[in-house]
Amino acid sequence: MSRDYDLIIVGGSMVGASLACALADTPLRIALLDAQRFEADWPDDGFDLRVSAITRASEAFLQQLDAWPGDHGERVSPFREMHVWDASGDGVIHFDSAELGEATLGHIVENRVLIKSLHRQIAEADNIDYLAPVTPAAIEFDDQQVRLSLEAGEPLTAKLLVGADGGNSWVRRQVGIGVRGWDYDQAALVTYVKTEQFHRETAWQRFMPDGPLAFLPLSDGYSSIVWSTSPQQAQQLQAMDDAAFCEQLAAAFDYTLGAIEICGPRAVFPLRFFETEHYIRPRLALVGDAAHTIHPLAGQGVNLGFADADSLAQVIREAQQQHKDIGSLPILRRYERWRRADNRAMLMTMDGFKRLFGSQWGPLRWLRNSGLNLTDRLAPLKKIIMRQAMGGPSGSD
Repeated sequence: MSRDYDLIIVGGSMVGASLACALADTPLRIALLDAQRFEADWPDDGFDLRVSAITRASEAFLQQLDAWPGDHGERVSPFREMHVWDASGDGVIHFDSAELGEATLGHIVENRVLIKSLHRQIAEADNIDYLAPVTPAAIEFDDQQVRLSLEAGEPLTAKLLVGADGGNSWVRRQVGIGVRGWDYDQAALVTYVKTEQFHRETAWQRFMPDGPLAFLPLSDGYSSIVWSTSPQQAQQLQAMDDAAFCEQLAAAFDYTLGAIEICGPRAVFPLRFFETEHYIRPRLALVGDAAHTIHPLAGQGVNLGFADADSLAQVIREAQQQHKDIGSLPILRRYERWRRADNRAMLMTMDGFKRLFGSQWGPLRWLRNSGLNLTDRLAPLKKIIMRQAMGGPSGSD
C-alpha cells in the first residue's frame, strides 16, 4: 500500500512551506513532510535567534499567498535605512528608502513568525497534507513516479519530489547530486540585544578583518545580531558570561548604539558557500538551501529560496493547466534555467564582497574604502543598488 500524491515536498520550513502555499489553489494533491512538527506557541518574551531580512519582492510573494505576517498581526520590523562601514578605513555608505520614495527597504522577520504565517495557510488548504514528524528512508524512481519510503508508515508516491530540506539536504545526498563550494572558515554567532540607543529602524553593518558584524532592527528597540568571525572567536564569544559578551560586542561595534543593556541566548552556525551541480533530475527538484547556500552578509539566502519556490510553483501550475507531466525533465528544465543564472549571480557577488572586505592587503583596502565613499556620493548608482537589494523591479509598488 502507498499514499498517492502529485507532489511531495521534503522540508516544511520557510521555502518548502511557501511552495506548498503557492500551489494551494490548484487541484494538485500535495504532501509536505517535516522532520519535526512545527509548534506555533512560544513565550511572549524574547525573539527567535534566526531572523531573515525580507526584501520587498519576497514580501510581495508572501502577500500573494496571504502569508505576510504583518497582515495577520504578527510582528515584523521595518528597516528604512542601511549604514555600512569598514572598520579598517574611512569607507562609509548609507542607503535611505526615502531617496527612492519608498516607505521601507525591507523587513527583519523572525523565522518562526514566517513559518507560523505560512503554516496558517497550509492548515486551511484542502489539498495539502502536513505530515510530521516523519523521517524519509529511501527514494526510488521510475518513468511514471517517484516512491518515497518512510521509516514508519506506508510509502508515498508522486509525480514530483522536491527537496526543500536545507543545506545538509537528505534528498540531495540520497540522489547523489554533487555540490561545488567551500567552507569559509567562518562561523556566525547569532543573538538579540537591547541597546542603550534606539536603532532608528536602520540595518547596521560593520566590516571587520574577521568578518562582518550586523545589527538588524527588531521591535521594542531590540536588535538581532549576526556576527561573522573565525570559528575560534565565535566559540569564545558564545562561552563568555553576559556582561563580558555585551562589552565585547559594544566595543566591536564601536559603541555606535551605546552600551548593550540586555542580551539573549547565543548560538553559533558554520558558514559555507556552495551550489549544486544540478537543480533537477527527472521527477526531482531542489529549492532554497538544498540547492545553494550563501554568506549571510547581505541576508539574501531566504529571498533566493522564496524566488525558487515562486518560480517552481509557476512552472508546475502552467504544466498542470496544460495537462503535462509536472515531473518530466522538459518541464523541470524551465525552472532550472529560470533560477540558476539569478542565483549564481547573487552567490558570486556575495562571495566577492566577503573576500573583498576580508582582505587586509593595503591597496585592496584602500580601493574598497574609496569605492564605498565614491558610491555613497553617486546618487543614481545608489538607487540602482537599493532597487536590486529590494528585489529588483518587484521592489517598487
